Amino acid sequence: MALEGCHFGKILTVKKKLILPGVGHFGHCMSQFASAGYLPAIRKHIDSGKPFMAICVGLQVLFEGSSESPTIPGIGVIKGYLDRFDDSSKSVPHIGWNSANTSDKQVYGLRPSSKYYYVHSYKVPYRKGELESQGWDVATARYGDEEFVGAVAKGNILATQFHPEKSGVAGLRVIKAFLDGDQKSGISAGMEAVKEGLTRRVIACLDVRTNDQGDLVVTKGDQYDVREKTEGGNVRNLGKPVEMARKYYEQGADEVTFLNITSFRDCPLADLPMLEILRKTSETVFVPLTIGGGIRDTTDTDGTKVSALEIATMYFKSGADKVSIGSDAVTAAEEYYAAGKKLSGKTAIEQISQAYGNQAVVVSVDPKRVYVSNPEDTKHNTIQTKYPGPNGERSCWYACTIKGGRETRDMDVVELSTAVEAMGTGEILLNCIDKDGTNSGFDLELIDQVKSAISIPVIASSGAGNPGHFEEVFSKTRTDAALGAGMFHRGEYTVKQVKDSLAEKGLMVRQFESEI
Repeated sequence: MALEGCHFGKILTVKKKLILPGVGHFGHCMSQFASAGYLPAIRKHIDSGKPFMAICVGLQVLFEGSSESPTIPGIGVIKGYLDRFDDSSKSVPHIGWNSANTSDKQVYGLRPSSKYYYVHSYKVPYRKGELESQGWDVATARYGDEEFVGAVAKGNILATQFHPEKSGVAGLRVIKAFLDGDQKSGISAGMEAVKEGLTRRVIACLDVRTNDQGDLVVTKGDQYDVREKTEGGNVRNLGKPVEMARKYYEQGADEVTFLNITSFRDCPLADLPMLEILRKTSETVFVPLTIGGGIRDTTDTDGTKVSALEIATMYFKSGADKVSIGSDAVTAAEEYYAAGKKLSGKTAIEQISQAYGNQAVVVSVDPKRVYVSNPEDTKHNTIQTKYPGPNGERSCWYACTIKGGRETRDMDVVELSTAVEAMGTGEILLNCIDKDGTNSGFDLELIDQVKSAISIPVIASSGAGNPGHFEEVFSKTRTDAALGAGMFHRGEYTVKQVKDSLAEKGLMVRQFESEI
């Protein structure tokens, strides 16, 4: 049976095995458990000796407390406290694929040759021997110069900081070992450990809309124009969303992003086509799924007011791991500055990040270059560019746009990025209208400017045309991930070819595993 709570606090029981998943804020999660009356049941199950598994925030709440919510105690099954990653030299949240090394101990299918998907800002610092002295087997990971706990196991308890359900076959192996009661599995003779640390993420992006025949298709534009250049100008049809998502997963994509580029507002919200796409995709695709488009306060077809948080919750319950907010983020940033950089607490970003954690919120930015003769000619944050403007200008700034690039606002990309970071955004999807559909490579200057202004992760987007462009952006900028679309959809290159090329250049990537 399932005891219904919230997305981050749903308790699942499978033949007397209890699984405690978690996504979100430590304090909010604990308060929801408490208000729902789950805490005594959790403690009773653990004390009974029956198999118990906890995931992500589920692991965190087993400890005594967290600096994320200093006044709220955890369940206290494990001694220790969580603190926040240091963001002075790296992006926080820690998002992506990292290790779970067990020091040659066999622990629930964990392998030193595998990578697992993490998404969190707070961690249990690893201090050698501390948890081991309490009888725990410990798997560790490293992010920058910080070593932290990736998983712990003792007796009937298995807890993972990473998400096994989103860690491909490597994660499914862990879940299977738990369900089978196979505690002593994972390491085999001759198994080579991969290098510790966060891998480079390669993301496949699918723009989804209805075509002229009314079918949901994956499409791709040139400077956001998705229609063919031939007579009639039909919407480009590059394939079916669910089938293509599975294909990219099997090629080794680290994440899949769906961008809803039409509103789909002619039906009740509960019947939105993207909800079904997420449900179907999550049945066969075991990596993180991001959904963008329509995440805003709205009115249902029956006149009911529906908040952005409720919309996001519908997507999360359908299989999404993150939601992406676009034009509404620009509007929210404008209001933020108009109020003297004061948070209202009412924006979609703030509401969703408070409930689900900032790692669940992505802001999709659509900037384009505006050239100026001198930096003094504008109030905006400029750069000196290697690529002069039409009149030889050597300075430019990046103007934010809304409505799919059709409307330019008097706000630059630095202003927007810093504002949404303050609101609680966990990641920036950094597009570039000038580069979209050009296959000429990412805008490295844009990426450098944004990365220098914020501490949250950045996904480079727009312009990828070959594997070399991915190597270039990872080698020449501090981007945290890179996204491809058209080059994959057209079959010019596969995700595997990109990752193989990166590995050949000495960059750390996750290798796809096909067999449990």
